Amino acid sequence: MHSTTSRSAARTGASMAVASMLCVQLGLAASVGLIDDIGASGAAWIRLFWAGVLLLVVVRPRLAFYSREALWSGAALGVVTAGVTLLFMAAVARLPLGTASALEFLGPLTIAVWRSRGVGRSWAAVAAVGVLFLTQPWTGAADPVGVACALGAAVCWAAYILLTQRVGDAVSGLGGLAVSMPVAALVATLVAGPGVIGHLTPQLLLYGLGLAILLPVVPFALELLALRRLTTGAFGTLMALEPAFALVIGFLALSQVPNGIAVVGILLVVAAGIGAERTGARAVAPPRSPRDPVTA
Repeated sequence: MHSTTSRSAARTGASMAVASMLCVQLGLAASVGLIDDIGASGAAWIRLFWAGVLLLVVVRPRLAFYSREALWSGAALGVVTAGVTLLFMAAVARLPLGTASALEFLGPLTIAVWRSRGVGRSWAAVAAVGVLFLTQPWTGAADPVGVACALGAAVCWAAYILLTQRVGDAVSGLGGLAVSMPVAALVATLVAGPGVIGHLTPQLLLYGLGLAILLPVVPFALELLALRRLTTGAFGTLMALEPAFALVIGFLALSQVPNGIAVVGILLVVAAGIGAERTGARAVAPPRSPRDPVTA
């Protein structure tokens, strides 16, 4: 009975993670046009700004009910959320979507290798080969600044996974995101806001609001819920599917055509993602502090 429940939890968590990845890649493809209007940092800022506002309005967190640890973890999550968003948008401005996503995946892959055991590490190795085929670093064609930004995003994403699970365990519902996203919005405003605000129009603000729902509000909420059901190692390996989604969406939406080696890479990361879904359930439901808020 416990095994059936664990498999069900893993399947539900994997489905949430896959839905999150699809939202992320669709949101990134939709953001490419925004880069021409307000730059990569501006496109990242407007999404984070609206995401912070939306979560404050919808969740209405009461900070007095949060433990000190939950507040600090939520604030740290906000900082790395801003980092991964700003750095990855800078990478997408210089690299194909699939290449940038594959490099960023090195962060989750590191978590997968570090936290997984036995079969889990084997799936992480399969995913690593798939990412290598997707990025094809031996061609030397990638923009070095774009690669550096994508690797910086990878570091932030690794921290994001660990902190998201901690926040999800400590705070019920979406209460953790109601702390982290406003912090991310504040950090992005300090970094990118001054150079963007003067270029905003009502149309851009409305477009940014729609993008914020698609990315990051919906996918980050799904990832938080998924990490309550999956180990960080399995979640990190499952994220191997994201470069594959990026390659497909880049082809369909942005006319970025992959070669044969990249297609083999897609098949490998899909296989690794399926393996992670089958083996990655968390053993027990995490406890919550009685001081945590009850939020929807």
